[in-house]
Amino acid sequence: MGEPSTECSPSSPRTGDPSTAERGRSVFDDVSSVALRTALSGLALRQRVIADNISNIETPGYRAGRVQFEEALRSAVDSGVSADAVTPSIGKSAEPTRENGNNVNLDHETLANVDTNLRYQLTLRALDSKYGLLRDAIKGGGA
Repeated sequence: MGEPSTECSPSSPRTGDPSTAERGRSVFDDVSSVALRTALSGLALRQRVIADNISNIETPGYRAGRVQFEEALRSAVDSGVSADAVTPSIGKSAEPTRENGNNVNLDHETLANVDTNLRYQLTLRALDSKYGLLRDAIKGGGA
């Protein structure tokens, strides 16, 4: 037996042990896939918080919730930290309240819902396209 080969071609397949960095990684764990899945989780949480806000529009003392994750996700991707470490945070809105102490604004919630749904659909399409490329590569180019 000869030395392990690091070149990979159909006539000369790669042999030898993968590096430790390659061992635990999946084809689905690249930076963009993880970032897209994290964004989907954050957007899904935002949809639930918006629904909670709207359902509590007449509840005295209710403070609207706000989900934040985009800046943390951007920082993680820019710094090379895994986006898996990003956890969306839910805070309470500091907007002025009505006489009953409730600060849910139906116009704001409706626009936020539309915006969140569009972002969710766009992110889902990006992830679907990425998986489509992987599917084509596995099939052999779809020829």
